[in-house]
Amino acid sequence: GKARKLKDLMLKSDNRVCADCSAPDPKWASSNIGVFLCLKCGDVHRALGQDISNVLSLTLDDWSDSDIDSMIEVGGNSYANSIYEAFLPKDHPKPKPDSPMEYRTKFIRAKYETQDFLKPSLRISSKAGLESTNSLNSVDNSFSSTSRKHAPEDTREFVGQLNVTVVKGSGLAVRDMLTSDPYVVLSLGEQKAQTTVKASDLNPVWNEVLNLSVPRNYGPLKLEVYDHDTFSADDIMGEAEIDLKPMITAAMAFGDPSRHADMQIGRWFMTRDNCLLSDSIVNISSGKVKQEVYLKLQNVESGEMELELEWARLD
Repeated sequence: GKARKLKDLMLKSDNRVCADCSAPDPKWASSNIGVFLCLKCGDVHRALGQDISNVLSLTLDDWSDSDIDSMIEVGGNSYANSIYEAFLPKDHPKPKPDSPMEYRTKFIRAKYETQDFLKPSLRISSKAGLESTNSLNSVDNSFSSTSRKHAPEDTREFVGQLNVTVVKGSGLAVRDMLTSDPYVVLSLGEQKAQTTVKASDLNPVWNEVLNLSVPRNYGPLKLEVYDHDTFSADDIMGEAEIDLKPMITAAMAFGDPSRHADMQIGRWFMTRDNCLLSDSIVNISSGKVKQEVYLKLQNVESGEMELELEWARLD
């Protein structure tokens, strides 16, 4: 079963390229960091030593249960890069598949050895590779492994408040004769919240704030758009899922946001496996943790949504 889970992880689009240089079809992985690597980057990782990166072949090596557990715990390239590259400067480009080994080595050492692109307080001095990775995954132990898509929800204990501003939709699908009467439903576990109906509007502007409590074991935030019908069942106009892990993990790492100046603290990367239109940045702004999200609605012929998320931890 664990081998099957590892194979499923390998098949995700963001894991079908190297985490460090984006070379296609990686054949290696760093089990403790939780990333998939090409041969060239794997060689650099191997030179870092096992205390920093434990490199294994995806096809030749025998993987222990703990190696597989570590990879699955991280979730792959996008999750790892959202931590290790959270503060990657715009003028510091990542290597490309054909980049010289000198630049590739410099970048990888900066990323994992000196952790230049990581939040300073998260930088690790431990020599135990697996412990290092686990300390990143469990920035706060109570949040470890909490955003798996199928994680069971514990509605008896809430750890945060999520305020979602449903800003607007654009190019929504037609479900009546020439238009639609759209409204948005947000779901988090058993909780649901709904906007008002916008009559005859394919480009509706809501700017409505919906509030949801976040349980300790949270899953993705589900968004659905419906067309309101008076005399029949409402028609679906598309859906999307929002991964909350990048925002909540970054927020927990920084603690009280009111003590920090405005800054970027995390990122949810756009991949072919999610509904993002562009990378979604997590910021501290005016003493609050915020994230703007631009979504392409799924399972529908057209439609995009703009949301603003704001997180507040419950004390």
